[in-house]
Amino acid sequence: MLGPRALNRALLDRQMLLRRASISVDDALERQVGMQAQAPNPPYLGLWTRLDGFRPEDLAQRIRDRRAVRMALMRSTIFLVTARDALRLRPVLDAELARWGFSVHGRELGGADSAELAAAGRALAEQAPRTFQELGVLLGERWPDAERAALGNMVRNLVPLVQVPPRGVWGESGPAAHTPLDTWLGRPLEAETAPDEMVMRYFAAFGPATVRDAQHWCGLKRLNAVVDRLRPRLRAFRDASGAELFDLPDAPRPDEDTPAPPRFLPEFDNVLLSHADRTRIISEPDRKRVFTINGIIRATILVDGMVRGMWKMARDGDTAALVISPFAPLAPADRAALEEEGMRLARFAAENAVRWDVRFENP
Repeated sequence: MLGPRALNRALLDRQMLLRRASISVDDALERQVGMQAQAPNPPYLGLWTRLDGFRPEDLAQRIRDRRAVRMALMRSTIFLVTARDALRLRPVLDAELARWGFSVHGRELGGADSAELAAAGRALAEQAPRTFQELGVLLGERWPDAERAALGNMVRNLVPLVQVPPRGVWGESGPAAHTPLDTWLGRPLEAETAPDEMVMRYFAAFGPATVRDAQHWCGLKRLNAVVDRLRPRLRAFRDASGAELFDLPDAPRPDEDTPAPPRFLPEFDNVLLSHADRTRIISEPDRKRVFTINGIIRATILVDGMVRGMWKMARDGDTAALVISPFAPLAPADRAALEEEGMRLARFAAENAVRWDVRFENP
């Protein structure tokens, strides 16, 4: 049986949140099976908090060089992944992404045939990178009875599209324009569609975890049969409620008393989003504070491995302030450690400021 603190320490270790890792950006992205990336900057902040000596250019250049891409993957959400992972993960998720797209947009497609829509959308995005709005307008000429927004958005669920730079490049801005993944990389997608290896990688990055947790992370259903097939390669545990947990036999499971330093997590950090039961890292009352009704996952602080507040950057002229909002009073030692770590983050996140500050809001 593994209690909540043991599960917490296992998660923190695999997510490089007990100590910063001295590995490459590519290795970090693949160890996490990608990073959630609805907004451009959170992956940079997430890598800063996980990697020793990380610099924004370390990731920005990989996006420019097409070694890392931003695209819809797990849960039809934008992820930042290595090019290699994009080619092998998207085929596993294709059928579910198409199903999800039709469940959301099906009634608004004006009877458009999925194969024809995919072919037309791909051809337009191959001609030039297109925003979803541009795709919708152009596709609407062929399907005038359809909602243009639905046409544009549906294409990304039928065709593996990537966002092209400067979107996602630190310090730059640009529209979310898309082109097909294989066109962008000059390589075909892999043929394997079985989720077995993806599920094994999930347990390595987020385990020990339940089948329900794995389904919540990737958006696929009916993974019980997959995990049963994988049982000879897995080790089983139970949590405090009796639920069966799965893990790689040799994966790290630190002692529950292992010290966990304070950490700053960016918006949308996947460590908060990859389990159906998130109480190993955030309580249910605190989850309701962090997860907004319009889908924003706020930036948070970890104290002793648990979410204990939120943070944001505030700018006043040449001064950049990192503002910490704890959910409850902090011990003096925790407050001092957060201030020290926060100053380093402020200098990273607002490198063009002249002065930096760390402030605490009540309590």
